[in-house]
Amino acid sequence: MRVILAQPRGFCAGVERAIDIVDRSIRVFNSPVYVRHEIVHNQHVVDDLRSKGAIFVEDVDEIPEGAPAVFSAHGVSKAVKAASKSRSLRAVDATCPLVTKVHRQVLRLHRLGYEILLIGHVGHPEVEGTLGQLSDGIQLVQSVEDAQYAQVTYPSKVAYVTQTTLSLDDTAEIVQVLRRRFPALQSPATDDICYATQNRQMTVKRLAEIVDVVVVIGAANSSNSNRLVEVAKAGGVAAYRVSSANELRPDWFSTKQTVGITAGASVPEVLVTEVVEYLGDNFEAEVEEDAEGNPEDVYFPLPLELRAAGSDFTQP
Repeated sequence: MRVILAQPRGFCAGVERAIDIVDRSIRVFNSPVYVRHEIVHNQHVVDDLRSKGAIFVEDVDEIPEGAPAVFSAHGVSKAVKAASKSRSLRAVDATCPLVTKVHRQVLRLHRLGYEILLIGHVGHPEVEGTLGQLSDGIQLVQSVEDAQYAQVTYPSKVAYVTQTTLSLDDTAEIVQVLRRRFPALQSPATDDICYATQNRQMTVKRLAEIVDVVVVIGAANSSNSNRLVEVAKAGGVAAYRVSSANELRPDWFSTKQTVGITAGASVPEVLVTEVVEYLGDNFEAEVEEDAEGNPEDVYFPLPLELRAAGSDFTQP
């Protein structure tokens, strides 16, 4: 068996930053440090931070007054920040800067009088945070069907933004429908779908042309991981998502010669290594890196509130 490891794969800069924020917050403030929602969608990462002193909660009301609290990489609504302030929490915002960019776009467009269509998935924490930037004037569009029936007050004054972890192809199809219905539709100045999501999807598209099956390592609630499975299947190959090597099934590979492996943006490399070891032990797999891939070198600085609180923990 030949195994090709996608490049890039795994942690993106926003995830690395968020994990580092929780880790350093524990060292600066001492444990426990409370984290609203999973810091990123990966149980391995969450369990590791929990072992160091992080306590994960779903609502700031569960956090003792005055305690240190970290907001997850997915971003939060204005209401969550207000509730945090009312409880005098020592809040550190680990929102991915690319999500923050979308929040700022929403506020700017609203000030300019635009009605906003948010393309995304209902219930996803990033979407909840973005919708929560405004009390009105923003609505969710999940699908082409939603785009066909969305209603706005002034069709000449409408704009769209997107969740950062969507399928490029699906989003393009939705935008096409919206633009047909609203010719004056205002686009984001730059793509809202993040660089890491785009890079991983493009890599999987390329792998789907040369492999027999694709394994995507990522959590069941990871939007970007689920999109990678969809992209691979759209490319005409079998594709499976697993949280770890424990979920692999030998019958997926019994007739396959070439396997592509990738990992969602919240997945540590150790989980990739375990999948590679499984294929090596069971199928004598020979492993190689994707020769056409390009490693990412994006870096996001830590938030000012953490740097100010812990001067001993300087950034590289």
